Amino acid sequence: MWGVTLAERLAGILGTDLPIGVALYDGSRLGPADAPATVAVRAPDALRRIVQSPGELGFSRAYVAGDIDIDGDVFAALELRDSFARSAGLRTLALALRVVGPRALRPLSPPPEEARLRGTRHSKARDAAAIAHHYDLSNDFYRLLLGPSMTYSCAVWSPDTTTLEDAQAAKHELICRKLALEPETRLLDIGSGWGSMLLHAAHQHDVRAVGVTISRNQHDLATKRVAEAGLVGRVDVRLQDYRDVDDGPYDAVSSIGMFEHVGLARLSEYFQRIHGLLRPGGRLLNHAIGRPAHMARGRGRAATKANPFIDRYVFPDGELHELGTVISAMQHAGFEVRHVESLREHYALTLRRWVANLEASWESAVEEVGSARARVWRLYLAGSALAFEADRTQVHQVLATKTADGASGMPLRPAF
Repeated sequence: MWGVTLAERLAGILGTDLPIGVALYDGSRLGPADAPATVAVRAPDALRRIVQSPGELGFSRAYVAGDIDIDGDVFAALELRDSFARSAGLRTLALALRVVGPRALRPLSPPPEEARLRGTRHSKARDAAAIAHHYDLSNDFYRLLLGPSMTYSCAVWSPDTTTLEDAQAAKHELICRKLALEPETRLLDIGSGWGSMLLHAAHQHDVRAVGVTISRNQHDLATKRVAEAGLVGRVDVRLQDYRDVDDGPYDAVSSIGMFEHVGLARLSEYFQRIHGLLRPGGRLLNHAIGRPAHMARGRGRAATKANPFIDRYVFPDGELHELGTVISAMQHAGFEVRHVESLREHYALTLRRWVANLEASWESAVEEVGSARARVWRLYLAGSALAFEADRTQVHQVLATKTADGASGMPLRPAF
């Protein structure tokens, strides 16, 4: 109909009672004027992307490409993302065809930030490529995001915690207590990142620690941090796949935020290798994001793979495992599971701090990794915070022992 605005057409799909504003490229608008956030649809390609990849992936591609902007509260704006996901279908296609014309169906290339991995899934070479895609961006970017602790995993909060750094130190200390670290304990940290767990364990518990990562950027900075801390000879950081570690036995193994990269097909190998590296009575602390049972769909990898946006832009080949699957795999490998703790709400708090850090340093972040990559992270972190708050995603610490002849080495009532 001649004279009908984009907002009027879009209202037929989204409704008029929106919690946020929507500004369209023809100058029309939906939603309250004082909305906490406004989604700005800047180009017809935004509609094309949403039609061609219905749901979250299309919206995400449009945002990463700059066809859509989010002004204001990104958490409030993601409510509209959910509306798009629910409304995708024939009505959205009809709108795009009317507004854009037949070219709405012509494929658009995804933004170049989308991962394109080759080779066998979870082979050493492909895992290295996946890790490089995510972690080898810029150490300075991660410093802006994570703060001085350079810790990229769920922090542990208490009512009197005020800083992210204190919450991350509390997480490291909690893990050290669960592993019963003492002076001269030999610790292996799998997926050691920028070395924060290694530094904490060495400083606070006088352990001898080995950390392994397959990210060159992480390895280089962690090695530098160890030298600056005067811990050379006590802490060893290796550019090494966990499958190549062969210098056991260790007294304790920590794996913090690395397990998501292992893959369902490799769970047995992963836990068996760790079991072989531990001394009898040694402990494993596996800290990992997981999928609640009510969110798992399908069988095998279909029930564990991350959503399309995260899989293509953030964690290529990442898989989230249901807690029961993890515990069963650990015990089948010979471990005795002794303690499980959920930190779901803690991760939501951590992610909101990371979003605040990113937005407060937005221009510097864009300078480090580019506008599109910074957009990926803003969307990913905010969406993840909401997922943890809604119990669509979980995170657990699972403590297990290499029990031998009935001896676990655990006290009757451990005080963690």
